[in-house]
Amino acid sequence: MKLQHFHVEPADWANPEQRAALLALRHEVFVQGQGVPEALERDGLDDQCQHVLARDDDGQPIGCGRLTPQHKIGRMAVREPWRGQGVGAAVLRALVDKARTLGWPEVSLGAQVSAIGFYERLGFQAYGEIFEDAGIDHRAMRLALTATDRPDHPDRPRPDTGTLPVNDREELAAARLQLLCDARHRVALHLPQLPPDAYASDDELAQWRRIATAGRNAQVRILLHDPDAALRDGHRLIALAQRLSSTVQIRTPVEDVDLADASACLLNDAGGYLLLPDAQRLPGRAARHDRAAQAPLQQHFDEVWERSARATVLQRLDI
Repeated sequence: MKLQHFHVEPADWANPEQRAALLALRHEVFVQGQGVPEALERDGLDDQCQHVLARDDDGQPIGCGRLTPQHKIGRMAVREPWRGQGVGAAVLRALVDKARTLGWPEVSLGAQVSAIGFYERLGFQAYGEIFEDAGIDHRAMRLALTATDRPDHPDRPRPDTGTLPVNDREELAAARLQLLCDARHRVALHLPQLPPDAYASDDELAQWRRIATAGRNAQVRILLHDPDAALRDGHRLIALAQRLSSTVQIRTPVEDVDLADASACLLNDAGGYLLLPDAQRLPGRAARHDRAAQAPLQQHFDEVWERSARATVLQRLDI
C-alpha cells in the first residue's frame, strides 16, 4: 500500500505538458473507464478553471481535479492503481483550500452516487434529487466555507487531531492501547503477522473484550496474512476471538497485491488510526481523531477485506 508516495501541485492549463497530462488522465478515467463521450468530457471550461494534478514519486500523473468559475469542483479523477490510497482525498482538499484562498463562500459538485460516501467523509452534504449526467447517476453536494476557514487566515482554528508519537516500542504499545480505549463499537486491524507481544497485554485484551461485547453494533475485523503462526504461538487475541466468535471476524488476504502489503494499521470508529508503513520497523504515525487521514486507510482496509477469505485454519476454532 503506497500511502502518501505522491504530491499534489497546481496545474496550468496554458502549459502544454500539464494540459496533456490532465487530458490523458481524464480520458483514461472517464472516456475509457466509464464510457463518457469525449465531447461531454471536454466542455470548453478548462481554460477558465483552476486545476490541480497529483503525481507519484516518479513524477507520473495519477490524479487531478478542477475548480470552475461557477464555484464547482469537477473532473475528479484518479488512475485505477492508485485508488483507495488517499489521492482523491488529497486532490479534493487542495481544491477546497484553493477555494477558501479565493474567498469563496461555498463550493459544490455533482457526485457520482457511488462516490457520495467519499465526499461526505470530507465534509460535503448531499441535497436534491438524483440526476443523470453522461449516463451516470449523480447527486448534488456542497460544502460551506467561511472566512476563517481560509488556510492563510490568522484566526483559522487548527484542528486537534490528538497526534500520538510512535517512535519506539513503548510509544507503539501506548498508541495501540489508546486507540482501543477510544473505540466504541468497531475496530479494524491489519497485520502481516501477529507478534506474540502485540495486542496481547492484559489491558489490551480487556479493551478487545469490551469492544466485542459492546452490543449489537459491535464489530471486530482482523486481516491477518499468517493466521497459522498466530495459532501455533497460542496468541491470546486468537483465544479471545474463539470465545467471542459472533463479533470477531478474521480473514486472510488471497491476492498477491494484498499479500505483498507489508504495512500494519489499527482503525477505530472514533476517527483514530495507527499506521506502520512497514510493520517490522518504526517509526509510524497515529492520531486519536483525524478522520481525514483515517479515511483512505479505512477505504483500503474495506476493499482488501471484501476480496479476502475466511481464515480456514481457524475454522476448527469456529471463528
